[in-house]
Amino acid sequence: MNQIPVKDVTPGKDNNSQSYDLYAKREHIYVKYYKGFFKNLRTAAGFVMLAMFFAFSWIQYDGRQAVLFDLPNRQFHIFGMTFWPQDFMLLSWLLIILAFILFFVTVFAGRLWCGYACPQFVWTWFFIWAERITEGDRNKRMRLDKGPMNGEKFLRKAAKHVIWIVIAAATAIAFVGYFTPIRELLPSILSADLGPWELWWLGFLTVATYGNAGWLREQVCIYMCPYARFQSVMFDQDTLVISYDEARGEKRGKRKKDTDYKAEGLGDCIDCYACVNVCPVGIDIRDGLQYECVACGACIDACDEIMNKMGYEPGLVRYTTEHSLNGKPTKFLRPRLMGYLTAVVIMCAAFVYVLSNRVPIEFEAIRDRGALFNEVSGSLIQNVYTLKVANKEQVDRRYRITVEGIDGLQMVNDSEVNVSAGELIDYPIRVQIEKNKLSTANSSIIFTVETVDEPKVTATVESRFMGPPPSR
Repeated sequence: MNQIPVKDVTPGKDNNSQSYDLYAKREHIYVKYYKGFFKNLRTAAGFVMLAMFFAFSWIQYDGRQAVLFDLPNRQFHIFGMTFWPQDFMLLSWLLIILAFILFFVTVFAGRLWCGYACPQFVWTWFFIWAERITEGDRNKRMRLDKGPMNGEKFLRKAAKHVIWIVIAAATAIAFVGYFTPIRELLPSILSADLGPWELWWLGFLTVATYGNAGWLREQVCIYMCPYARFQSVMFDQDTLVISYDEARGEKRGKRKKDTDYKAEGLGDCIDCYACVNVCPVGIDIRDGLQYECVACGACIDACDEIMNKMGYEPGLVRYTTEHSLNGKPTKFLRPRLMGYLTAVVIMCAAFVYVLSNRVPIEFEAIRDRGALFNEVSGSLIQNVYTLKVANKEQVDRRYRITVEGIDGLQMVNDSEVNVSAGELIDYPIRVQIEKNKLSTANSSIIFTVETVDEPKVTATVESRFMGPPPSR
């Protein structure tokens, strides 16, 4: 059998006579610089994510910041749409959709999210880049750390940490800029005129980014992120994962380029440790599938480069499936994968439908509980209500309010009201009817609000009209 091996790292077991200390000091991982297709793909994905993160807060739309989460006013603007706390069900729905997309991708191709799009690793690679340009490549960094502190070492370390802090601070400013308008935030920072909350979040996010991407790095993925723990239950024999072709690579051994290594009983693996030296989580992919692996493809690029230099066929380490390694066909259209895809398509279609048909009016009617009803002029029964009307659009609107449900029911107040963009108003109204037209003491009525200039945009709410018991 040519199955994908899985390394057992359970503490206490005889794992090649190795012992594991749960409280051992973390060994720093020195990632070697390399080139390759998957690195280019990951760099492009990271660049897009960084560009979106840093640029979206600067985009203006209709005279305001296009993406702004205005917590004091409880309004969340995303380009032409404004969401309110009452719309948080849509956020829950969106998170469920994203979770199912993640499940689908994991079943199909493993931890692609971790390797190519997870913010933790996007920023980690950013920090590794800063480390390389200030301290040099892997071997030079190792010699620098082992050597004594001198002027060169101090300057290189200081330059690295300055760049890390600048990146972390810029990340914090960009993030807070989605909650406090970025064009107001930057002048406030420069003039040291920040509120306590802005100051707290800027400091916290700077420290968190600096610590997570600069110091913790892979520790966040291994010990903090739950995705690494439950991903294995979503894999099957047709899931694309990064694997070492043991049948082709073993027996490992050094050799010269033009020697007949097969006659010596050697496989294609020259035991150069290139795949280990470029791994950002410090694992040896040749030991088998491990939960630490983030599927970034670094080991594939490094191994393919060595194979090309040796004149061997690339793909000793590659994205593959267990069925493929066993010489069996890979089944891409399998029930679980199609089930996730079907669920995602249905939920996305329903979400788009609900979002496109979302009524930009929030409407509520609250009946005055101080008195069940009032008798006016002896023959009229009156109820008092407070209508809460929220204009969820970004333009001022004039609304027309009507009431129905009982013949002869009429409003005493003006039936039209102006509501500014994003405003919530309380509009008290009085509703009357002649006593002899009431057939019950408790009747259902319907309030309707519609825009004067767009009558199709309407919202309704049900309430109760109270009166005296009808005379027998």
